[in-house]
Amino acid sequence: MFRCYAYLLLATVVLLSCSTARKGAQGAKQLPLTDPVAIAQSQQRAQEVTDSINRVRSGEAAIQGTRQPASNSNPTSAQKEDAAGKTLGDQVIAYARKFLGTPYKLGASGPSRFDCSGFTTYVFKHFGYKITPYSGTQFKEGRPVHSYSDLQKGDLVFFGKRGSVRDIGHVGIVVSVDYNRGSFRFIHASTSGGVVESDSNHPYYMMRYIGARRILPDE
Repeated sequence: MFRCYAYLLLATVVLLSCSTARKGAQGAKQLPLTDPVAIAQSQQRAQEVTDSINRVRSGEAAIQGTRQPASNSNPTSAQKEDAAGKTLGDQVIAYARKFLGTPYKLGASGPSRFDCSGFTTYVFKHFGYKITPYSGTQFKEGRPVHSYSDLQKGDLVFFGKRGSVRDIGHVGIVVSVDYNRGSFRFIHASTSGGVVESDSNHPYYMMRYIGARRILPDE
């Protein structure tokens, strides 16, 4: 009730201060202006009402100024990729691991049997990379990787034959690299165990390691 009275009083003061044009408005009642004290009191009360309104508006503006915009609930494609956290090399490894335990067969290119180069050819073909199904030729494809410190997941690694360790006879795919030890793990189709993961520090592979090639883009 007080707020309604205050607004009514403010409107009355405004009407009193208007020119004679307001006198013609229908239903407008004229208030006596002969008492200076009454006029001053009315003006003071009107000013108080105006100040109160301004304080309320200032408070609302301050509250609105502290509100934060809603966060975007729809992540960008880049954020989705960061959340997935998988490089192309990771994807190649994950796919290759699906064939762990698959038996070895010379000349087989999968998916129920593999030899070493048939396995690498099959895995990379799944990602749109065509490499020849022969380890000696694969060693000439892609880009050379000159040292262990340059290896990355998904690189092809090559090993020599039993009788001639400097001739390409075996190939696998790098799974992980231990840069401190200067070694790596790789997945490959071995003659004894089929598709398995091995460590390059194993004496058999350590003495036969020849080099690596990169088919995938650099990470």
